[in-house]
Amino acid sequence: MPVERLLPSQEARDLIELTRDVADKVLAPKVNEHEKTETFPEGVFPALGQAGLLSLPYPEEFGGGNQPYEVYLQVLEELAARWAAVAVATSVHSLSCFALATHGTDEQKSRWLPDMLGGNTIGAYSLSEPQAGSDAAALSCKATPVDGGFRINGSKAWITNGGRADFYTLFARTSDDGPRGISCLLVDSGTEGLSFGKPEEKMGLRAVPTTSAHYDDAFVPQERLIGAQGQGLPIAFSALDSGRLGIAAVAVGLAQGALDDAVAYAKERKAFGRRIIDHQGLGFLLADMAAAVDSARATYLDAARRRDAGVPYSRNASVAKLVATDAAMKVTTDAVQVFGGYGYTQDFPVERYMREAKITQIFEGTNQIQRLVIARSLAG
Repeated sequence: MPVERLLPSQEARDLIELTRDVADKVLAPKVNEHEKTETFPEGVFPALGQAGLLSLPYPEEFGGGNQPYEVYLQVLEELAARWAAVAVATSVHSLSCFALATHGTDEQKSRWLPDMLGGNTIGAYSLSEPQAGSDAAALSCKATPVDGGFRINGSKAWITNGGRADFYTLFARTSDDGPRGISCLLVDSGTEGLSFGKPEEKMGLRAVPTTSAHYDDAFVPQERLIGAQGQGLPIAFSALDSGRLGIAAVAVGLAQGALDDAVAYAKERKAFGRRIIDHQGLGFLLADMAAAVDSARATYLDAARRRDAGVPYSRNASVAKLVATDAAMKVTTDAVQVFGGYGYTQDFPVERYMREAKITQIFEGTNQIQRLVIARSLAG
């Protein structure tokens, strides 16, 4: 059954209905094939762009949808309930636009944002490195200032949409001044000297590639520096607060999909002459799953409303990411249990949901990092 949502306007309600229609017609028929064959879903992201679903939280003047985060995240959740990999890639695309939209000059925004938000291009976020994941200040990929721009040398890792994206929001070291020596650059996919590794062989989210990137004396013009030189880490961290909310919404969508499938199966499957949902042990398990999904949704909506109100929400984003992704892991695991032996086979999607849920506890800051952020906020 569709989730009953409390939305702020009729426009938002219409947008959710549009999203469900697109997700049911464009995503649902393709997800099983592409996830099994690990093939990129050609045409899916242009379709989302044409529907206006790749630009929702950004200003109309640059081609955005001008939607509050409260609404945008619920759109992501609806996408994730059908296809988590596409929802993650959509969230990452939005994250990749953040630096330019919030720290770019008016000229930079006018030049690049319309294509980025209009669905003509798809983006990737390039922060992590092989030896620098949670510790972003330890980045070593260098962007050496030269006449007219920067020469980039080094490697980046764990790039969603890697090798498929049209642009990369890159964070690289422009000086040896520790955390203050990192800058943000908007790199075109066709940049000479930029290459990509073989896509990772992943447990889940197989239809969208995750790769490493290698820069071999690649030149990026000065005009593609976003914000001031040395401002990269604050830009990255502010973007990650929003990105964590995106992953929280994806996790809730994934958990909701697992819950819906488990409930439907439990109403059809019979044991000892009764539907298994009518046995208290199974009914209580489903009740706990539903409570976990509803609670996780409430945490990300609270953080989103704080963001929309312009008040601090960093701690709330970490709480939402932690609660939602832990809930997704438990709910999807319990959904497999509801299906019994069938849940362990590929005949039903719940085994895929469980595999996909695991990564939500890891990317956009592991849940251990979220606990660290929350603990530090408590310590003042």
